[in-house]
Amino acid sequence: MSHYAVLNDFISNLDAQSISEDRKQTLAPLVEYIQDKMDKKESIRLNFICTHNSRRSHLSQIWAQTMAHYFGIKNVSCYSGGTEATALFPMVASTLANTGFEVNTLSEGKNPIYGIKFSENEHPVICFSKRMDDDFNPKSDFAAIMTCSQADEGCPFVPGAEKRIPITYEDPKAFDNSPQQAEKYSERSQQIAAEMFYVFSQIN
Repeated sequence: MSHYAVLNDFISNLDAQSISEDRKQTLAPLVEYIQDKMDKKESIRLNFICTHNSRRSHLSQIWAQTMAHYFGIKNVSCYSGGTEATALFPMVASTLANTGFEVNTLSEGKNPIYGIKFSENEHPVICFSKRMDDDFNPKSDFAAIMTCSQADEGCPFVPGAEKRIPITYEDPKAFDNSPQQAEKYSERSQQIAAEMFYVFSQIN
């Protein structure tokens, strides 16, 4: 089975039915934002923001980009950033590799750069830790999606964002270096995947 067959298999087994009504309310503003852009035939730029841009924001960025492709929704560009730059946590890369993404390390060092591919014919998602206002990220006409409560509370204002949408996730970091580490990262990745699947499945 190729990487991408494994990934497609994973996606087709996601259970979007398990998302609670409360959570669907939380996701609704993102659905509305994407649909509105689609209706106006405008580019859809989503910047997922978390304090360190090391875990949840990257998982959200990658799954959102993957689901946009899965549902054939064009003109979607997903980004991620933090209030500070650290490094993409290696467990995130291994969790994604285990799910069927092709993960390539493009540069080593304190803040390595990864290329993460979800399809043979699409550009990889370029992942490294950066501040939300990094030149790699859009300067205007984007939605800022706050994936952690610290960033949500700490950044009431995101420069250039048209809309700010809190969709927060619990940090799997709590389980780093514990026997449950792999399981908890996998759980969080699966939750984010199912929610992004749900969001893009609502777009018409």
